[in-house]
Amino acid sequence: MKFDELASVAGKGGLFKVLKPSKAGVILESLDAKKQKLVVGADARVSILSEISIYTTTADGATPLIDVMRTIQAEFEGDTGLDKNSDGDELKSFLKHVLPEYDEDRVYVSDIKKLVTWYNLIASTCPEALDETEETKEES
Repeated sequence: MKFDELASVAGKGGLFKVLKPSKAGVILESLDAKKQKLVVGADARVSILSEISIYTTTADGATPLIDVMRTIQAEFEGDTGLDKNSDGDELKSFLKHVLPEYDEDRVYVSDIKKLVTWYNLIASTCPEALDETEETKEES
């Protein structure tokens, strides 16, 4: 599975694999053990993870989510020791460690919780999505 096949849906917990477009919208499959299929219409806010960035104080103003997740993978190898119930200060220091230039005024604790939750889910269900070599093979 590739990182650009993963999506989140506003109002729905978890992550989904994009299966294919349909006449009514797009067909998704949950990444959890249930593997439930879901059809979301054009009115749903579906965000492809490869299009999400985290605000930074650098000249670019943001760092792609995939780069942050790959940094976490390289550093923690699938086990951050954190979850969505972790303390806010602990989550902030975690992101500061992984992405020192993140914009503390624009990135909220809820965003960091989502990052940690998504990373834990991807690392446990489809760690190959974080593999850099897979992406470079397909580009060449």
